[in-house]
Amino acid sequence: MRPHWLLRHGTIRLLWIVFACVLLLTVLAGLVMDVHGYFGIDGTFAFNAWYGFVTCVGMVVIAKLIGRFLHRKDSYYDRD
Repeated sequence: MRPHWLLRHGTIRLLWIVFACVLLLTVLAGLVMDVHGYFGIDGTFAFNAWYGFVTCVGMVVIAKLIGRFLHRKDSYYDRD
């Protein structure tokens, strides 16, 4: 039985390539478009790309910290 199409190595590699190309095109579009930001920093080059990356890393770090506080032992639900 073949694995699900999202679990195949070829599909995962293709998705990484497609997502990288979309990110690259989005960043390059900032070169040809005139960006008018509301604040000083959101008008900088590739703001959406690096802000999204920093926000994603921050969410992962916060989730790991919350997981340390909420973690229970494997035997938490066992009745002894």
